[in-house]
Parts: sequence; structure tokens; C-alpha cells
Amino acid sequence: MAGGVDVTTFELTAMAIKLGIVLLILLHVAPIMVWAERRICSWMQNRTGPNRVGPFGLLQPLADAAKFIFKEEYVPAHVRKGFYELAPAVSIIPAFLTFAVIPFGPSIDIGGNLVHLQLADLNVGFVYILAISSLSVYGTIMASWASNSKYAMFGGLRATAQMISYELALGLSLVSMIMVYGSVSLQEITQAQGEVFAFFPSLPKWGVFLQPVAFLIFFISIFAETNRLPFDLPEGEAEIIGFHVEYGGMKWSSFFLAEYLHMTTAAGFLTAMFLGGWQMFPGMYTAIVALGLEGDALYWTMVGLRVLSFAIKVMVILVFFIVVRFTLPRFRYDQLMHLGWKVLVPIALVNIVVTAYMISFGWL
Repeated sequence: MAGGVDVTTFELTAMAIKLGIVLLILLHVAPIMVWAERRICSWMQNRTGPNRVGPFGLLQPLADAAKFIFKEEYVPAHVRKGFYELAPAVSIIPAFLTFAVIPFGPSIDIGGNLVHLQLADLNVGFVYILAISSLSVYGTIMASWASNSKYAMFGGLRATAQMISYELALGLSLVSMIMVYGSVSLQEITQAQGEVFAFFPSLPKWGVFLQPVAFLIFFISIFAETNRLPFDLPEGEAEIIGFHVEYGGMKWSSFFLAEYLHMTTAAGFLTAMFLGGWQMFPGMYTAIVALGLEGDALYWTMVGLRVLSFAIKVMVILVFFIVVRFTLPRFRYDQLMHLGWKVLVPIALVNIVVTAYMISFGWL
């Protein structure tokens, strides 16, 4: 018992609250990102952007959602219906599951009970994300095969080859991070990034500073993994192909939502591994101390700012996704595969060897 509440009841209640908050946020990611994408694109191209539905066009995503919900669910006669219906679910479910191990805040003490601001504090969280996120490729290839269309199949084969290729580079880039931090738990890796360099006390030991090469490889790889420009060849609207070319209505929007969910998880994963996770930005702690807060006020202010720091880092990465989309042209497919297999993978392998060498001499 803790504070008159059974421990099991408290844990179940805390889990239900965390699950509700995370689901609420994830479900709102797609409409917010759609609005931001249109608005940022309009700024970059000197256009007005959405401005009709609601103030500043903020209600445009709701109008789009209503359109998809009430749009006729047309199923082409030539598709393989069972797999055709199942493919959107296979794509979207892993997108929800992968965020479960992303720590979005520190562990907090509530009435003597420790609550992790993380849905599942797995000691193999790093492996869990790679395993579950790789399942989404089955939804892609299932959709393309079930569509029974050569254009959909072209997109599905491209997506499968691309995602498998860049998963290798992505995984190898993270091996050096495991070597540096000595753990595969995202919570432990985030906590380790709270330390500072002895020769530069104002610089935190974030992964991006310890492993800049791994950060760059990981950052490029998540663009390919999420099928975002300049790696959006699986969709290739200009070439009239795409693994979901035979889909419409809510089924198509499920693939659309899955893409934004994967982007959010990738941004959270990148933040946890390389940008300090929920660790505050340099200088924030000094500013809090200057306010003269004490006791519970100081404790909960620290918790709130750590969660806010994580959210800001994720939002900055998502905005960068958008900026890149309207800045860089699409790669040719041979260029995409060349970059993955002949550039990123060899560099990641060399980085692992160099990291092992530096650790053996105590330089890391």
C-alpha cells in the first residue's frame, strides 16, 4: 500500500493515464503535421497556404478527415480482398507499438511510487524498436501484392528493398552508441547523456557530440525508413506508381497516418539516442535555480521542463523533415541504393572499429 492505494491499482491507473496521453498525442500528430507541412511549404514558396477553413487554416485537417471518413470505400474487383483489407492495419499497428519504449520524461515519484514516463521500460528497448518497426515493411509489400497491379508492385518492391537496405545502416550506426553507453535501455542511455565533458563542463555528453558520424548515418537512414523525400521512391507520384495506388478513403489515410507515426517515433528515437532525450537544454537548470524555487515546486518544474525539452527536440526534427521535403529533389533509385550499400554501410562499419579502438584506449 502507498498512500492508501494498492500498488497494483496505482500502477494500472498510471499505465492507463500514460497510454491515453500517448495515444491522444500520436493521433493528433498527422493532422498537425499536415497543416504544418502545407503552411511551411507555402512560406518557402511564397504562397498563402491553407487559410479558408478556420483561423490560419487550422481546421483544414478536420475537413480532410471528414472527407476521408465519408468517402465511398471502393474496393477494386481485381484485388486480393483479404490481404487488401489487412494491409493498412499491418502498416499502422507497428507504428503505434514502437513508441511504447521511447522515454519522454524522467522517472517521477508520486506518493512513494516510482512512475516511468515511458509506456514500457524494457531493458532491450533499442532492440524492440528495430524489431517492431521492421514489421511495417510487411504491410507495404502486402498492400502492393494484394492490389494485384504492376504499378503498386513496383512501389512495393522499391519500398521493401529500400527499407531493408537502410535498416542495416541504421542498426550499424547504433552499435557504436551501445558500445559507448554500455546499454540497450533507452532510459539508461538518456540518463547517461546527462553527464558533461570534463574538459568542457557546459557541453553535455549527448550522443551527437560523442558519435557525430553515427548521428549523421542514423539521420539519413530515418528519412529512407519513413519514405520521406529525398527517399520517397516507394510512392513516386510523378511516376504514377506507389504501393498504395489502389487504395482510397480511410484505407489510404491509414497508410498516411502510419507514415507520420513512423516519423514521430523516428524523431523520438533520434532524440533519445543522440540529443539527450528528456535531458534539459544547456543553461535551463541554471535559469531554474536563479528563480529560487525549492521543494516540490522545484521538483515538478524540473519534471515539466524535461518533458518540454523532449517535446521541443522532437518537434524541431519533425519540422526539419518538412523543410527537407521542399528543399531536396528525389534521388534516382540507383543513387538511393548506392548511398545505402556503398556509402553508409561501409562508413558505419569503419565507425564501429574506430569507436572500439577509442574505447580500448579510454578516449570515450
